[in-house]
Amino acid sequence: CGVTSRRKAEELIETRHVKVNGRIAKLGDKIDPKRDLVTVHGKPVRNTTEKVYIMINKPRGYLTSVTDDRDRKCVTELTKGIKERIYPVGRLDKDSEGMLLMTNDGEFSNKLTHPSSHVNKTYRVTVGGKVDEEQIIKMTSGIDIDGIYCCGVNVRMHGDVWVQDSQRFIFPGNIFIHWHDWIDYNWSVI
Repeated sequence: CGVTSRRKAEELIETRHVKVNGRIAKLGDKIDPKRDLVTVHGKPVRNTTEKVYIMINKPRGYLTSVTDDRDRKCVTELTKGIKERIYPVGRLDKDSEGMLLMTNDGEFSNKLTHPSSHVNKTYRVTVGGKVDEEQIIKMTSGIDIDGIYCCGVNVRMHGDVWVQDSQRFIFPGNIFIHWHDWIDYNWSVI
């Protein structure tokens, strides 16, 4: 509803500051914005914000974040003319560039980024050094990292670059493995 970030909203719910129809809300409660009255600190929440969807070309050097406590450049600086509070959908590394969606639609963002949605993402990575067939087979077959089997990824060669269909791999126990952890071939990412 544009009141605050998802994490802050969860904190407000956990600290019992949110009510739905007069009852204290719990994490995971579902509401119908047309029928239910939601209050935060006793004040009604109204969803009057129009949904905004923006596609930007994120340049290198920007964090995919709304703010940064170390005063680094964030992608929200690229959308200063937008009056609604928008945030990035997913992530790109600081040194990566490419298409990034930004929105104020939390449901849309969650559908695209939650692992249960199985939305594939394609990343083009240019590496310094020669990529051989054996390395491609290892990446597509999966590997063991600290006793946890990590499934392979779809990798295709295009000239001197390879394309992979997911940047972050999510495994049981919410272990997140970034593609930099996956590559152990002494390549430099260009």
